[in-house]
Amino acid sequence: MIKKHGFRIVASDKERHQKLLNVFGISHVIPFVHLAIKLATKGFIITFINTQIIHHQISQANSAAHSGDIFAGARESGLDIRYATFSDGLPLEFDRKLHEEQYMESFLNNFYGHVDEVVGEIVSGAKPPVSCLVADTFYVWPSVVAKKYGLVHVSFMTEPALVLSLYYHLDILRKNGHFGMQDDRQDTIDYIPGVRAIAPTDLMSYLQDTDIWTVVHRIIYKAFDDVKRADVIVCNTVQELELESRDNLSLTSKAANLCNWANFSYWVHQEHRAHEPMVRDIVEIAHGLLLSGVGFVWVLRPDIVSSDDTDFLPVGFEEKVKDRGVIVPWCSQIDVISHPAIGGFLTHCG
Repeated sequence: MIKKHGFRIVASDKERHQKLLNVFGISHVIPFVHLAIKLATKGFIITFINTQIIHHQISQANSAAHSGDIFAGARESGLDIRYATFSDGLPLEFDRKLHEEQYMESFLNNFYGHVDEVVGEIVSGAKPPVSCLVADTFYVWPSVVAKKYGLVHVSFMTEPALVLSLYYHLDILRKNGHFGMQDDRQDTIDYIPGVRAIAPTDLMSYLQDTDIWTVVHRIIYKAFDDVKRADVIVCNTVQELELESRDNLSLTSKAANLCNWANFSYWVHQEHRAHEPMVRDIVEIAHGLLLSGVGFVWVLRPDIVSSDDTDFLPVGFEEKVKDRGVIVPWCSQIDVISHPAIGGFLTHCG
């Protein structure tokens, strides 16, 4: 059983097999891997479940290092972390970025059956028995799956506590007219528990939209309704940086926090909802780097726009910065951030 002691999570002797389910997106993989390693070092047996498409992408990126086995080093150090993959219902060659809306509709409406099947198979054959399901907060069905198989449901928010608090109190934002209204409200938002006064433009982009019935919004509504039925909420935060958000969430929900670091890395991930704004952002960053005159490492996935559009940098950019800049498709983020030569780091936090 998972128990809360302050903000630590500890394992009892009898029920220690935990199942971590991450399939929401590439940028959610790193905190899930960190969590798996963190729990395994506390004595938990972990079964990490990934979709075949994300496993495929990780394998392609990291084949030279460990052939896609993201827990090889952890197991070598004696940690019991098992690994399973399953289909999200779409073929590997389906371009989920190019057809994002179709993919998200499938995730919202058709994904439960695939998750239910893989969870059922693992629960029925796991030794020792599985006692807990840790699932991404942005899922819309974990409480149903956990209840069906008699598992403790831990909702893992891979984003900071402040973001969790804003989504968690979406009804208050709506009631006060700062969400879902056509009016362009500019007055300060100073009524969300654990969130200091912020401007409406400081809200997440999805909460600033006028069209609030997109597929992503429908996922958000269902996910943050489901999270209120979780047994425990674990938030990927730094306690000292988010004391107010953490303390208020602890009073109003079942939130715990986890500050976790592990030697695992993936692409620095940029993610936007439309290709044209993404290209504009990349071009603006490129112009900024040109004007700055500083040395830099830019980790830029070749398929960041789409799998068939890899020529998106300004003409001549790479030639102009070749003496002070390096553009690569992948790096070890932790190693880069830790280097004393780094004066600043910009990331999507993936």
